[in-house]
Amino acid sequence: MKKAAFYTLGCKVNQYETESISELFAKKGYELVDFEAYADVYVINTCTVTGLSDRKSRQIIRRAIKNNPDSIVAVIGCYAQTSPGEVREIPGVSLIIGTKDKNKVVENVEKIQSTREKDENKNKSESARTSVYALDLVSDIKNLRKFEEIGINSYHDRTRAFIKVQEGCNQFCSYCIIPYARGPLRSRSYENVIKEVTGIADNGYKEVVLTGIHLASYGKDLKEESLLKLIKGINEIDGIERIRLGSIEPTTITEEFIEMAGKTNKLCPHFHISLQSGCDETLRRMNRKYTTEFYKKIVWLLREKIPDVSVTTDVMVGFPGETDDEFEKTFEFLSEIELTKMHVFKYSARKGTPAAEFDNQIAPLIKEKRSRKLLELSNSCSLKFNKKFTGRNLPVLFEQVSAANLSLIDGLTPNHIKAVCSTHPTFGDGSHQTFGDSSQFCELRGTIKNVVIDKAYTEDVSGHITD
Repeated sequence: MKKAAFYTLGCKVNQYETESISELFAKKGYELVDFEAYADVYVINTCTVTGLSDRKSRQIIRRAIKNNPDSIVAVIGCYAQTSPGEVREIPGVSLIIGTKDKNKVVENVEKIQSTREKDENKNKSESARTSVYALDLVSDIKNLRKFEEIGINSYHDRTRAFIKVQEGCNQFCSYCIIPYARGPLRSRSYENVIKEVTGIADNGYKEVVLTGIHLASYGKDLKEESLLKLIKGINEIDGIERIRLGSIEPTTITEEFIEMAGKTNKLCPHFHISLQSGCDETLRRMNRKYTTEFYKKIVWLLREKIPDVSVTTDVMVGFPGETDDEFEKTFEFLSEIELTKMHVFKYSARKGTPAAEFDNQIAPLIKEKRSRKLLELSNSCSLKFNKKFTGRNLPVLFEQVSAANLSLIDGLTPNHIKAVCSTHPTFGDGSHQTFGDSSQFCELRGTIKNVVIDKAYTEDVSGHITD
């Protein structure tokens, strides 16, 4: 039996796509193995959101080639789409597919395998063989208008399931390469999303996470569809107990949205709302379509209407022209609104975007200093938020047993707090249960149990199971 291995870089959309593609290989009879193992085929789903992402993609490609120099190495995804020439220059790459036609990876791999076998039968040289079966299938995506279905039909873990509902982006923020890597907005049909989520529920999943390149735009290219309608539809599916949203834009959070969120009992009170900068001047250069005042109002409104809501965000430091004064405005703004957590990124110039040509590019040392300052603020806000729940009883969806300590298991609360618990659940009469081995303990994975929070930390909380 031939073996296939997979590696995913980047976002949750990539994770979903890799899972879908691995299922296609499994259906063709391939054994799915760990990426570090010997395999006949390696598929690397790449990312290009930063320069570091590009370098990491190249490193992983070379690692696959080193694992088995005679394997078929298929490079797909965003880096492959925007920089196929750079991928082509790596000796040993067999197949390059960008962000279109990912559902054809298996058939192209088998086409390469067939060509190799014919070459070997003819006793061709290695160099001649390589030139024959290296396929570059990256295609133009700027005029795409239809969502490419892959889908997932079988599910292996009973924890959270990521569902891709949307592709592409029409926003063109001045720093972002993703619209060029993913193409224009394309929404998945309402019916297909509902069908997949129903299958997920039948397979024991309790939580679905809706993802997309620009999730807030879902339905804008379809008649009578919207993100609100989709959430309401999933809320009616039996078996699904939680609906979580991926990253969304501030303009998504309208009064109608907040009213719906308060009435939709399965929607998790956690919203990752991208900010990027707390300075209006910087936001304008970024081509972001909101102000800090607007952002602040929606945060206050969410907190007013939804109990225990958690708001997290992305913040970029060192955008071209960001002065010390502009950065201080960002720091003061974030200090005021005290978000639960900030994912802090240093600006990385992406060739082909307007910002890469802007004057006043910021020195790396300044970016590093600003990044550290915001990370310290983020840690302080996270600890303050987590401490609010000490002594409270929260439902936790358990996900994984600790690899370092089999007596610990962790999961997420509805508002996205990571809770770590011991193997000794406490019951109402004060008695304890000890799981005899890790296999019994693993039965908690994918279940929702009540947990009393004992202590809060920056990254998580600890507690004990009371069910």
